[in-house]
Parts: sequence; C-alpha cells; structure tokens
Amino acid sequence: QVQLVESGGGLVQAGGSLRLSCAASGRTFNSYSMGWFRQAPGKVREFVAGITWSDGRTWYADSVKGRFTVSRDNAKNTVFLLMNSLKFEDTAVYYCAARDNRLGNEWDYWGQGTQVTVSS
Repeated sequence: QVQLVESGGGLVQAGGSLRLSCAASGRTFNSYSMGWFRQAPGKVREFVAGITWSDGRTWYADSVKGRFTVSRDNAKNTVFLLMNSLKFEDTAVYYCAARDNRLGNEWDYWGQGTQVTVSS
C-alpha cells in the first residue's frame, strides 16, 4: 500500500519561501510520477508540479513556473517542492500524489495535505 506523508507547510509572508516534503513508502517507485496539487478554499484542486522518479523530468503549472521547483531524493523516497516568491494566492492545502505511469494518467494515491498560508 502506497503511503504519502507531506510536511513543511506553514505561515509565510508574501515574497518568502517554503519547502514542502513528501515521504513515499510502500512500493518501488521507479515507474511512478509524483505530483503536487493544491486546493484553496472554495476552489477545485489544481495541479502544481510533477516529476518522474526514473529520470527526474519535471513539469509545472503556468501559475508557478519560475517560482516553484520540484525535485526528488531517490535514496530517501522523498519528493520536495521548493516555493519561492510566494504570493497570497498561493495559499492553499498542498497535496502530494503518485501514479504508476504503466497504468495511465490517473493519480491514484494521495497524501493528507499540508496547509500553506501566505500573508499579504
């Protein structure tokens, strides 16, 4: 059973930085992609960034390009989201997700989420 545990959320002023972590367990993740999503109050959950375990290929939502960086530590089975130049509109619960690329594009596994609050 895949387990994803996020950490690193908190309160930060606009313009500041935070780094989120997602510790993954329960599988060998070589064929997996990992994603970061967020959901603000009253809004639908949206994709933020993704990374493949095997070769570290990354992709981002336009709203965070140039500000957020996703990375992974294969030895520790941990994925990171470094968020710089944070804006008030980045306030949301951030979720880590995983999918097995051999099975399609559905994100099958989710963490419990971590709150990020950006004060203006």
